[in-house]
Amino acid sequence: MTVQKIDLPITGMTCANCARTVERTLSKTPGIENVNVNFATERAQVTFDPTTLKIPDMIERVDKAGYGVAQATIELPITGMTCASCVRNVERAINKQSGVLSVNVNLATEKASVTYLPGSVRRPDIIHAVEAAGYGVLDLANVEAPEDVERAARQAEIDRQRRLVLIGAAFTIPLFVLSMARDLVMASAAGDSGMAMSGMDSASAVSPLLGWLLWAGWPFVFGLLAAPVQVLLGRQYIVGAYKAARNRTTNMDTLIALGSLTAFVYSVIVLIATIFGLTKVVGEHVYFETAAVILVLITLGKLLEARAKGRTSEAIKALIGLAPKTATLLRDYQEIEVAVDTITEGDRLLVRPGERIPTDGVVIEGRSSIDESMLTGESLPVNKTVGSDVIGATVNKQGRLVIEATAVGSRTALAQIIRLVEQAQGSKAPIQRIADQVSSVFVPVVLLLAALTFVGWLVLGQAVFTTAMVHAVAVLVIACPCALGLATPTAIMVGTGKGAELGILFKNSESLENAHRLQVIALDKTGTLTKGEPSVTDLIPLNAFSEDDLLRLAASAERGSEHPLAQAVVKAAEKAGLSLTQPQDFEAMSGQGIRATVDNRTVLIGSPRFASQQSLSKDDFAAGIEVLQNAGRTAVVVIVDSVVAGIIGIADTIKETSREAVLELQALGLEVVMITGDNQRTAEAIAAEVGIKRVLADVLPGQKAEAVKQLQTGSKRVAMVGDGINDAPALAQADVGIAIGTGTDIAMEASDLTLMSGDLRGVARAISLSKATMRTIYQNLFWAFIYNIILIPVAVLGLLVPMLAAGAMAFSSVFVVLNSLRLGRPSSLQLKAHETDTLRMSHHLQGDQTPGLQTPDHVTK
Repeated sequence: MTVQKIDLPITGMTCANCARTVERTLSKTPGIENVNVNFATERAQVTFDPTTLKIPDMIERVDKAGYGVAQATIELPITGMTCASCVRNVERAINKQSGVLSVNVNLATEKASVTYLPGSVRRPDIIHAVEAAGYGVLDLANVEAPEDVERAARQAEIDRQRRLVLIGAAFTIPLFVLSMARDLVMASAAGDSGMAMSGMDSASAVSPLLGWLLWAGWPFVFGLLAAPVQVLLGRQYIVGAYKAARNRTTNMDTLIALGSLTAFVYSVIVLIATIFGLTKVVGEHVYFETAAVILVLITLGKLLEARAKGRTSEAIKALIGLAPKTATLLRDYQEIEVAVDTITEGDRLLVRPGERIPTDGVVIEGRSSIDESMLTGESLPVNKTVGSDVIGATVNKQGRLVIEATAVGSRTALAQIIRLVEQAQGSKAPIQRIADQVSSVFVPVVLLLAALTFVGWLVLGQAVFTTAMVHAVAVLVIACPCALGLATPTAIMVGTGKGAELGILFKNSESLENAHRLQVIALDKTGTLTKGEPSVTDLIPLNAFSEDDLLRLAASAERGSEHPLAQAVVKAAEKAGLSLTQPQDFEAMSGQGIRATVDNRTVLIGSPRFASQQSLSKDDFAAGIEVLQNAGRTAVVVIVDSVVAGIIGIADTIKETSREAVLELQALGLEVVMITGDNQRTAEAIAAEVGIKRVLADVLPGQKAEAVKQLQTGSKRVAMVGDGINDAPALAQADVGIAIGTGTDIAMEASDLTLMSGDLRGVARAISLSKATMRTIYQNLFWAFIYNIILIPVAVLGLLVPMLAAGAMAFSSVFVVLNSLRLGRPSSLQLKAHETDTLRMSHHLQGDQTPGLQTPDHVTK
């Protein structure tokens, strides 16, 4: 039995008993031979059988025991990859390193994302493994601007391929013209002689000098023209094929190198045979032009592919380019221009009209409107005053602002957006597994088909050696594993980049893929459909309490709460000029209400359901609640010393775009459901306002995840849209969790998709983007598969010459990339206007015109 030793860096241990718990947990795991956990070093030395147990399984056992294992993730820019087979080769090489947990190599971004155990394997070890497999790594660990170095390296590769194409074309074009002219002259000479002769004899029959020049002299000229092409252009494919063979694998370079070398080497043998008069043994015709044209066309394809792939990452480049380089620092009443990198939190910065906000901050002086369209996708500027948050890289349109920096460097919103988009672009979509499985056997199968083609034409087709060879070369050259490898990642890159432009951030490519299958959209009410800024609309005092007493006691108690409804009550009291006191013994009961002591009086505030649980007579407040709920208000019952003091009516304002957003979702064929803690009557009034027909009311925060689960019955795919902390479990339960960007960080962390703006129309845009991206992926995969399925048999049957095969192969991968780039067009995501108009008209005809829940400027007393 082969055993392996590994050190696991354990986190979360606080005492020696923790070490024993970890040791006991791992010891019980099948496949582990020995465990020694050291509390002082916080490491577990494990001896295990790698054939029966994998490292991720050990980590999972430690996690379940309540501890963790420290892990690190690095991104390595890889050079030298040409096809999907290269991706598998790099992944295989890295996975062989002890301590590597997962590897994801992306052909489109040319990056490898590696998660590993820091103590078991080092970054240089991983780089060495990649290089040993025949590929390169741009080591950017100690570079100040790694994106600039990487971009320069990619551009240098494009420039190199361009030079090779130009040099190759300079030799190949005259070679091809002369070769074709020679064949035409030879055919004409054979026709004039009127006899069936060899090429040499037919030309000599017309003129001995012509015969020597055409058959003995010109082939040497062809060889001299083809040799530089084979050396300069063919070298990269031969080296790539050699490195792959050294690692006992194959890739696209193997096919190109074999195809071009076969034609070139055979032609050299014919030249040597011509010198020694042995042409009857090996044949007379040379294929130098075939070898040269194959290499030039394939290299041209690589150049076009590289340039097109560069365009797929334009969204990321645009985001990086948004960050300003300098800022105006205010220090000792002086304005000092400094580099943005030197800004620290707390610095006071001056932003003049027309300038970009240098970093995330809060306005401490001035008033202006800010253009946030580059990050949120919203075209209208946003007004900012003292106390308003501002986002780095957005544009100050009008007034002079002084801001205080609250986040710098990697903690800014822009840096997080870039990181999220890069993470999504680098991830592997589930549909990519199809291409990965095919690419793993693609090149070996093509090599086998080429060999069978050669033997088949010789044995079954009774063809001469040269004919069989040409058909085998055509099979080698026509096969294109590149298109398979690029079909999914290029579309994912463009799709996620387009999403970033629209303020839509996908957590990973799996989220992007899942969104196109959605059937139900569950919308949280507060902060999602509404502005999340409720205000008091009605006061109904009861049992001898005055309106002022009711509002003062309620507001004083609610001062300890951060709930939007509580803040609305406090604001109403302050606006009325009432004197509030600090509550004592404050206690919040999630989703129900609060309890506090105000002026030595016990005050309970909560929903009607909460009030009904307090052993009070419903006759005191039932009628008032019904009046408010019928008007679409949220009713809040105030109880003072076990007596109902009154009812407060509160209404939230519907967002201006919510109704249009619901119409757009319904136009996409989706069922829209509202989930809210409001009672059924209030919920239905609000739902009617925005055109929603199905409502799940009286849902407590802890029950939202269960409500989503209920919607998922019958294998329905559900998306949950929310913005608060209490939405996080529901977002995690949903097939796709969508967080509104104006909400909390915890909601965004639990979500699969984040809308940077609070505009609910972004949900329809995100789903449309997902559908468009998946449609492009299906088109790419169809092309990649159908191209190989049709043209490889055509080449086997001898109906395709190698030069045409090379052209088709070069075009194949370029087509896939260009098709993916179509996603970036503005028209690709537009919802059909007539669909939305038709749906809006149907709502109108059905009389679905519930009056809006307008929040009045005053409190009705």
